[in-house]
Amino acid sequence: MTDRRQTQSPGRTRMSRRTFLEVTASGAVVATALGAGLMPGIARAAKPFTWISPRGTLEVLDDYPYWVGKALGYFGDLDTKMEPGPSDGTATVKFVALGQADMGFPSPGVFSFAIENGLDLVSVWNMGAVDVFDFAFRPGEGVTDLKQLEGKTVLLGSAAWQAICDPMFAAAGVDPKSIKYLEAGWPAWGTVLASGQGDAALAWEGLRADWEGKGLKFEYWLGVDHSNFPANSFVVRRSDVEDAERHKFLEQYLRGWAMGLEFGHLNPRAATQLVFEQFPIVKSNLGPELGTESMMQLANVFRGDMSKRNGWGEHEMARWELFFKTLSDIGQVKKPVDTAKVITNEFIGPANDFDRAKVKADADGFKLSADMAAVDIDAIHKRFFANAVR
Repeated sequence: MTDRRQTQSPGRTRMSRRTFLEVTASGAVVATALGAGLMPGIARAAKPFTWISPRGTLEVLDDYPYWVGKALGYFGDLDTKMEPGPSDGTATVKFVALGQADMGFPSPGVFSFAIENGLDLVSVWNMGAVDVFDFAFRPGEGVTDLKQLEGKTVLLGSAAWQAICDPMFAAAGVDPKSIKYLEAGWPAWGTVLASGQGDAALAWEGLRADWEGKGLKFEYWLGVDHSNFPANSFVVRRSDVEDAERHKFLEQYLRGWAMGLEFGHLNPRAATQLVFEQFPIVKSNLGPELGTESMMQLANVFRGDMSKRNGWGEHEMARWELFFKTLSDIGQVKKPVDTAKVITNEFIGPANDFDRAKVKADADGFKLSADMAAVDIDAIHKRFFANAVR
C-alpha cells in the first residue's frame, strides 16, 4: 500500500462506528480495484481457504507457523493461501464478514469494532496468548508508566490502530482522550518517530527486531511485561463454526498452525530459515541473527504461559473479559460484549491433537544452513528484553 504521511499538525483522531465503516469500506474498494495486482483473489469468493493479514505485507516473520506448516506438510491436503490486507488492519474482519476471505487476524480492538458493528464473527484461535503490543521511544525518552504519556503524541501507522491503544491507556489509568494520535503512515511511522516527531509510537513484538535491523534504535514499554490483555486472534464467520463440514475443516487447518507453532518452539532457527526460504527479502533485511530474534519475540507471545493454557491457540477468557470490560468503560463499545458468544475454545482440543513425536523429529532433524547454524540462541535470550524500559 502507498505510504501516507499526515501533514497537518498533530491532533486527536477519534475512532467511531462511522469511521470504522468508512475505513473498512475504503479497504474493500482498494482490494477490489487492485485485487488482480497487489492482492489477487481477495476481491472474489475465497477459494482456496484464504487467511487475510492485518498487515500490508506477508514479508515478515509473524506468520512463521504457517510457512513451517506449508513446507513440512502439516496442512495435509487442504488448499490454503495467505493474503496481505490493506495496512489499516480493519479489512481483516470486513473481508471475512463479506465472504471475500475465510479467516482474519485482527487485534482485539479491531475485533471489538467488528462486534460493535454487527459483523457476525467468532474468534476461534488466540494466536497471541499475551499482549503483543509495545510502545517505542527514542533512546533516553522511554517511560515505565504509561501515565507519563498523558497529553503526549503517539504515532500510528494507521488511524485504526487507536482501537489498540485506547484500552491499553485506560488499563494503565490514563484517560485516552488525553492522548494525541498522529497517523504517520505504514510503514513509515517508526522512521517518523526516529526523526524527532511525536513522543512514542505503537509497536509490537517481532517488529522490535525488524526495526533494529533497519537501524531504528528505540527503548520500549513492553505489553508482555505490563499488560493483562490478549493479542490478535483468528476470526471466522459464525456460520462456518456452526457448519459441521466446515468445522472439521477448521480443526484440520488450525492443527497445521499448532504443529507449526510447536516446531518453532523446538527449533526457532529452523522456523526462521523456512520463512527466509519463502521470502528471501526478509533474510536480506534482517539477516540470520535478527531474523531469529524477531521470530523468538513472536514465539514468546504466541506461547504465553502453557501451564495456564490447554494448548496452542487457547483463549484465556479472563484476559478477554477484562479487555471487553475496559472497552465498555471507555465507550469503545456501546453495549456489553458477551465473551462466551464471540470467543470459543471448541477448536483447541482437536487442533492440538497431533503427533508431537513427529514434530519433534522434524525439528531435531532439520538441516540448518551454515549461517543459521551459527546463530547463538543463548545470546539472543540474554538480550531479549535489553531495550525494555524497567
